Amino acid sequence: MSQIIKIKDVAQYLDQEVTFQGWLYNKRSSGKLRFLLVRDGSETIQCVVFKGDVPEEIFDDATKLTQESALRITGVIAKDERSALGYEMQVKGLEIVSLADEYPITKKEHGTDFLMDHRHLWLRSSRQHAIIRIRHEIIRSAREFFDDRGFTLVDTPIFTPNAAEGTTNLFETDYFDEKAYLAQSGQLYGEAAAMAFGDIYCFGPTFRAEKSKTRRHLTEFWMIEPEMAFCDLEKDMQVAEEFITHIVKSVLKNRRNELVILERDIEKLEKIEAPFPKIHYDDAVEILKKNNIDFEYGGDFGGTDETVISEQFDRPVIVHRYPAAVKAFYMKRDDKNPDLALAMDMLAPEGYGEIIGGSQREDDHQVLLDRVKEHNLPEKAFAWYLDIRKYGSVPHAGFGLGIERTVSWICGLNHVRETIPFPRFMNRLYP
Repeated sequence: MSQIIKIKDVAQYLDQEVTFQGWLYNKRSSGKLRFLLVRDGSETIQCVVFKGDVPEEIFDDATKLTQESALRITGVIAKDERSALGYEMQVKGLEIVSLADEYPITKKEHGTDFLMDHRHLWLRSSRQHAIIRIRHEIIRSAREFFDDRGFTLVDTPIFTPNAAEGTTNLFETDYFDEKAYLAQSGQLYGEAAAMAFGDIYCFGPTFRAEKSKTRRHLTEFWMIEPEMAFCDLEKDMQVAEEFITHIVKSVLKNRRNELVILERDIEKLEKIEAPFPKIHYDDAVEILKKNNIDFEYGGDFGGTDETVISEQFDRPVIVHRYPAAVKAFYMKRDDKNPDLALAMDMLAPEGYGEIIGGSQREDDHQVLLDRVKEHNLPEKAFAWYLDIRKYGSVPHAGFGLGIERTVSWICGLNHVRETIPFPRFMNRLYP
């Protein structure tokens, strides 16, 4: 057998005989020619079978191949300026590994429920390939950003005895003889790790039992969360804008072809440069008033509010210093106005909503203990978290980036359900 290579590396093998292992993406016939579009997960290439160049049984196999059949195909690589890849294969040999049944996803329009029920197969489409590859690049570049800056990855638990922001939106489960929750954030553990390592980040799945059916919400999603010792809100916002700029530039550099497949307006992404606009909560409320949005001062922003605010800018906007009453107990208050929390949210442009939420954390033991009591949280469950403030407490801050909303924005998707291989939301637990 010829050397087995990945299709993505085909440029290195011009005029050489090689073998691909993959699946039939599509096929068309013209007289003595069979044009097989073959994918192997890395790329897709056209393989041309000419009846005069191969034994009769090879041509017959090429004829009977069905969509998504698994195969090994051997031939010589030739240039083809008409193809997106720039190359094609002149086939010499073909082995059918597995002949596929009639494929349920066809070129005709399918409803969303049908596609979601067949998500395990829908992932094979070129559009879904593009999205998941961009997701991969977002995650790769996010880790690169922190790794290159000396942050330490610290894995945080999925089962937790306490909730970061109350138990209303958490999944509760039995944990032997006690109750546990699926983590909605790794932040509290991240704070403990920051006191040990200085700058850390955690990355993993998080869970929200929100009964929401909007295009922005999932019940299971992934977050990357840095936590930084000796850090205030201003530095927190600076790191966040540098972080997003790095991610966008990495996608533009390494996944431009995928953006083209998705017909994304690349010019809008090319405008994403730090520094980002940073506006006080009060200024954000003024924007809503000027746009005739019915909003009561002191509340948190909903999806429509975030869209209206973000539409005023051509890059992400950071809103900071929210009313403390609508923010979490662990957020430090503003010295100049104790009614305000040193919190910030980053809103993506084009109506994609919040992609980052963060704050400076309360570092005073007594103040935090009072907050725990004020919110009727179980002191015993938070004893370890309070401990952090008793042994070398320092100002510290951090934020969380939601991977799926970031994918949705950068890809220009209408719904978050396409941003993760197997989405989970209110009415979706299958497949």
